[in-house]
Amino acid sequence: MKLIEFPEMTTTIAKDQPEYLPLPAHRDSEDPHGIVTCCWRLTWKERIKVLLTGCVWHQIMTLNRPLQPQKLQVSKPDMAAAGTGTL
Repeated sequence: MKLIEFPEMTTTIAKDQPEYLPLPAHRDSEDPHGIVTCCWRLTWKERIKVLLTGCVWHQIMTLNRPLQPQKLQVSKPDMAAAGTGTL
């Protein structure tokens, strides 16, 4: 899987931190929930594996802090276009 850029992205998290993968993301500063959205693209081999197994694994590096709510989905969520701040 590979993190990909998308039209609504507003930031790249860890852009200048070589020890981490850059995380293209959409973050709306006006969202009261602090939702950050990113997009992963699967390789053809990964797509076939998901089709056959129906499983996607998700690991979270918490640094031994409380786990924040997470959500995986296959449909693109509603996001404000980059630079507009509105839906």
